Amino acid sequence: MSSVSVVIPCYKYGHFLADCVSSVLDEQGDLDVRVLIIDDASPDDSAEAARKLAASDPRIEVRVHERNQGHIATYNEGLLEWADGDYLVLLSADDRLVPGALVRAAALLDAHPEVGFCYGRPLRFQHGGPLPRARTEGRGSAVYPGHWWLERRFREGTGCITSPEVVVRADLQREIGGYDPKLPHAGDIEMWMRLASHADVGHVRGADQAYYRVHGNNMSTTDFGGQLDDLRQRRVAFESVLDKCGDRLPQAERLADLVHTRLARFALRRAYRAYDRGRTDVVPVDELVEFAAECLPGFEALPEFRALRLRRRVGAKAMPYLQPLVLSAVAERGREWLWWQSWKRRGI
Repeated sequence: MSSVSVVIPCYKYGHFLADCVSSVLDEQGDLDVRVLIIDDASPDDSAEAARKLAASDPRIEVRVHERNQGHIATYNEGLLEWADGDYLVLLSADDRLVPGALVRAAALLDAHPEVGFCYGRPLRFQHGGPLPRARTEGRGSAVYPGHWWLERRFREGTGCITSPEVVVRADLQREIGGYDPKLPHAGDIEMWMRLASHADVGHVRGADQAYYRVHGNNMSTTDFGGQLDDLRQRRVAFESVLDKCGDRLPQAERLADLVHTRLARFALRRAYRAYDRGRTDVVPVDELVEFAAECLPGFEALPEFRALRLRRRVGAKAMPYLQPLVLSAVAERGREWLWWQSWKRRGI
């Protein structure tokens, strides 16, 4: 029987712990599962809640930090120092697993030793609301070549994983090391890409694998300055993968070009949309353009920059009112260009 070590970092989330732990130990069928709760010096009663759970079940261990060490150090403590199972899960105390998720993931990893980690579909739910109905009957699995999956990430410039739905092969985790403290907000995507540079990637089909709780305390970047920080963190994450794993990636230079182009386009898109929405006073447009220039020499040739230049000519005050006319004119110009190209192809 495969064994799974589940690390649950906790900071002021003690009121979620009972539900989180129950989803790991009571809803996963016949599987050897152990849990470590690490309380990172919470100022409330989270440590007490964790100890109470441990006292009721020998499969639960608790560590309590005297001083706050931050989430990256806490992750690495659990994954690299404590976990001894065949497979590893990092599960935030405010999230939970779908029934049978670990059984499905373990079966995939058991059947495919070439797979370094697997994931499935997460279900988002609003804090305080009911859990959405989960699919628990899988439709098999898919195995993607690691380098193919990795290229998709570079091409898209973003991740496709939330986090609680991932199960990692422990031997590979120890081989590549832990989370990078230089990436407090993009450590997850960098980790998945490092894993994919060493092994194939599995995907659980049909069934949902985890619940991700949405609330005001999630580590997100919803403010406009935060969106720029998110782009910067993503850039560092992708460049970190190239630096650490470039010798394993024969097309590293092409991957770098792909992601730098994609991130430059993201930045310019956010910049020109600020004009459309009348938010140039709060969106750091100039910094977004500077970021695009840092990512991609010749960024001025991108269609997103041309869109931004047009909006600057219209002006920040007028653009929200004239947006329908501007977009209509751009669309008409695009249709004329396509018409002209069709005539050229006919030799006329």
